[in-house]
Amino acid sequence: MCGIAGIVDLKAAREVDRAALKRMTDALTHRGPDGEGFWTAPGIGFGHRRLAIIDREGGAQPFHSQNGGVLSLNGEIYNYQELARDLTQNGFTARTRSDTEILAEGWARHNTEFVHRLRGMFAFSFWDPAARRLSLARDRLGEKPLYYGETQDGFLLFASEASALIASGLLSSDLNPAAVADYFFYGYVPDPKSIYRSIHKLPPAHILTAGPGRPVVLERYWRPDFTTDSALSFNDAVEALRARLDDAVSAQMMSDVPLGAFLSGGVDSAGIVASMHEAGKNFITCTIGFNERSHDERAAARGVAEKFSAEHFEHTINIQDASLIDDVAAAYDEPFADPSALPSYILAKLVRQHVTVALSGDGGDEQFAGYRRYPFFLREEKIRRVAPLWLRRAVFGPAGALYPKLDAAPRALRFKTTFQALGRDSAEGYAAAVAINLPERARAMLHPDLRQSLDGYRPQSVIAAAMSDMQTGDALANAQHTDLMTWLPGRMLMKTDRASMAHGLEVRPPLLDHRLVEWAGTLPSSYKLHHGARKRILKQALAPRLGREFLNRTKQGFDFPVAAWLRAKDANPLDRLEASMAWRECGLIDESYVMKMVQNHRSGASNCAHELWSVIMFDAFLRKSAT
Repeated sequence: MCGIAGIVDLKAAREVDRAALKRMTDALTHRGPDGEGFWTAPGIGFGHRRLAIIDREGGAQPFHSQNGGVLSLNGEIYNYQELARDLTQNGFTARTRSDTEILAEGWARHNTEFVHRLRGMFAFSFWDPAARRLSLARDRLGEKPLYYGETQDGFLLFASEASALIASGLLSSDLNPAAVADYFFYGYVPDPKSIYRSIHKLPPAHILTAGPGRPVVLERYWRPDFTTDSALSFNDAVEALRARLDDAVSAQMMSDVPLGAFLSGGVDSAGIVASMHEAGKNFITCTIGFNERSHDERAAARGVAEKFSAEHFEHTINIQDASLIDDVAAAYDEPFADPSALPSYILAKLVRQHVTVALSGDGGDEQFAGYRRYPFFLREEKIRRVAPLWLRRAVFGPAGALYPKLDAAPRALRFKTTFQALGRDSAEGYAAAVAINLPERARAMLHPDLRQSLDGYRPQSVIAAAMSDMQTGDALANAQHTDLMTWLPGRMLMKTDRASMAHGLEVRPPLLDHRLVEWAGTLPSSYKLHHGARKRILKQALAPRLGREFLNRTKQGFDFPVAAWLRAKDANPLDRLEASMAWRECGLIDESYVMKMVQNHRSGASNCAHELWSVIMFDAFLRKSAT
């Protein structure tokens, strides 16, 4: 795992700013603590920070192919040995044992078509000197990040993190108003936007090509397919899933350094640990716990570690860890309001004390319908199919407005969000389901001047675009596809990448092996979600290994008790928020509305925990950006 950066002249072959390139690479030191490398030529410059995992001696970058092409890679190509054998049959002789060399030689020979043969997580740049063409590529699901921006005088800059582009001094740090609105709605900035006007994210499964005298072109090379064509019975699919999971885990255990695993009390991470045990290699597991029993899963995780003979480590988080808010904000590069970012950051630090590579359970909820919102969305869709939008707006719109928000009531009595969702179309209803903040609060938190500058832009359009990209008659497939295009890369994988790379730790998610994703997409939705039972097929596949008692336990989640921390007498993050001027003076947030939420939350009149946490993290981002 590494950090990459580069500059290319889009007009001619002017000398690149080497000092700017060095500043960009320096900003990525945490991603690659094992060394740095540079390469420049007329009109082009690459910088690289390396975290050495495969062929620690021979995989230094930027790497030069035999025909003069230059590669800078962030990621791992798990099937590089298979690809090497194919290249060898065509006269290639390897100089190293690294996946970097195989990618460089394969891309030099086959250009962009080679991406279809890659099994792994990656974001890389390749310079073809003969064609004077730059290629930037990002993996299918967006496991690894890649940002880019163009200067006013015609230079294209790219890097693993937006902060590296800002560090260049060549791009503006002005914030994008639409991205700010997205952030307060979703808790993150969805691709392809970044928080900055001048910077974009290369979307997952895309290749960007550019060069002197040629336009910047983006091309999508892969998309998930939920067309059900599996002839497997449920029982046969269960057996196939177990084998495919073991294959993905085995492929991702490739390493020249020690291995570990993130372990919670959930099915996904436990299933990964079980497959690691099947592979017959030694590994460690790490778990984060809380003093609050409602959020603590250490006992369940400990039981899994003991069952599969893993060396196990634990760490307990308490409210004093809120002092790490600034560190977390710096690591996440853009404002990021997922409360689980804090424990993820601490967990990554714990794991890095023992290993350099860890496997995670990311992707299980998106692939096998693990989110609580899925059955709710399916029930809402049934009503939407029989009742026209005008009727639902007339009936459920007023009901949603009038029904109180019963935060402390049992879930069965919390009808407000359901009524509101039924008064919207499918995309708007699902956007509200994945939003971190209530839509009406998210908009009210924005400064009136910012709301006016949006000129009608609505964050819900992100979900609408993703949902319209693949419409089937299957509501679950539509929701899963939408999550794979938005929530997964923008929130879940962003969280893992930034938390791990802040500590020089490589994290690999076997459940997102694209072969497994493609296969799971062909399965009937009833194999995943059946009569409200989520992850049906995954739990059935793991039952012989984990046991029914473990599978039937209630998942408690990984974020910390935000609401309680924001009502605490000591070390309450709201104290610092109230004292800070950064968020008050930025001109983007409605101060009076936020302070009213602070008062209501402290008094217990309402639960504004997630809304306030999003302001806390935005304030920390602003203060970090000002330094």
